[in-house]
Amino acid sequence: MAPGDHCHLNGLATREGQMRYVTALGETDTPGGWRDNKRNGGVVIDIPSNTIVSRGLSMPHSPRWHGGRLWLLESGEGTIGTVDLQTGKYEPIAQFPGFTRGLSFLGPLAFVGLSQVRESAVFSGIPLVDRLREANERTCGVWILNIETGQQLGFCRFEEGVHEIFAVEVLPGVRFPDIVNHDAERIGRSYVLGDSALAHVPKTLRS
Repeated sequence: MAPGDHCHLNGLATREGQMRYVTALGETDTPGGWRDNKRNGGVVIDIPSNTIVSRGLSMPHSPRWHGGRLWLLESGEGTIGTVDLQTGKYEPIAQFPGFTRGLSFLGPLAFVGLSQVRESAVFSGIPLVDRLREANERTCGVWILNIETGQQLGFCRFEEGVHEIFAVEVLPGVRFPDIVNHDAERIGRSYVLGDSALAHVPKTLRS
């Protein structure tokens, strides 16, 4: 391997605990070569066989194996869908008002990250840009989709301060998640206690 961003490999899906599929924005072997065909140069690669199982995608991201199917986000179209591993055909089931990137599942619910499309060369020439320009939409947030019905159930939109989402992860049973950082002092003063521990806290200290 060598640096140079030849194909912009960007996403990994595991299947039965093993690394199985990756997405890339192109098949090129020249530095930045994928940029010349962002509209339909994206691919899905099967890792064990080192073969391409799907072509013709517009900036695919976030492959996931869920419910016996391979899911991904075709970011250049702003969609979520599945790949038929026999034919290589991508079947979108929903379209969103943003650059789809970041995907996680909880049962029949898909949580999809949307980023605003930047005014830059990276996003030029993709179908999503034309669609959003006509609709005058630039959206960033997380959308919730029922994959069994295709119905969009809700969303969390960032109005300011956040313009791009790179990853989304569902944490079942967690109500107040936090981000671990490299601040050793803060980590040393952070604790996670079960609800039962509250019984041992003096009432004067509870808030």
